[in-house]
Amino acid sequence: MLKLVSLHQNPVVLPADFSVRSLAASTGISKTEISASLNRSFDVGMARHDRKSQLPVANSKILLDFIISGIRYVFPARPGAVARGIPTSFEAPGLGGLLSSVGEYHYVWPDAEASDSGQVIAPLYKSAPLAAKKDHLLYQSMALVDAIRLGDAREVAIARDALRKRLRG
Repeated sequence: MLKLVSLHQNPVVLPADFSVRSLAASTGISKTEISASLNRSFDVGMARHDRKSQLPVANSKILLDFIISGIRYVFPARPGAVARGIPTSFEAPGLGGLLSSVGEYHYVWPDAEASDSGQVIAPLYKSAPLAAKKDHLLYQSMALVDAIRLGDAREVAIARDALRKRLRG
């Protein structure tokens, strides 16, 4: 029942926002899957207990290492047909200034209610578009992960640096 927000290397605990129930409601992922994911994160060191508070915190170094080195292999992205959807990668709102797209089409997560269109890619999880609509910062972070999944070396480097700043405050 907590949420950790990094403010210049000093985590701030906000009760109730990080409970399994709250995470399930905000992400669209079931409570069972959230709980299993948290347990796996502890098992592999992606999450740990804070030394002072004993509250769970993300191990941002290991998480970033996984995203940079492994995300393409665990969650490969294959651009598909052009359809309506929510912009992702560097086309997501707030990330447009990081890199200009040279392609004709942008990448989107499928969403029939969206007004944008582009080449569809599967999100990390089927409810990612729903979670993106609820949490702008989560949306930008997931879009940066998609840039790593889809990008060439230059794009990956830009997304990696932006994600590193987000994870480390």
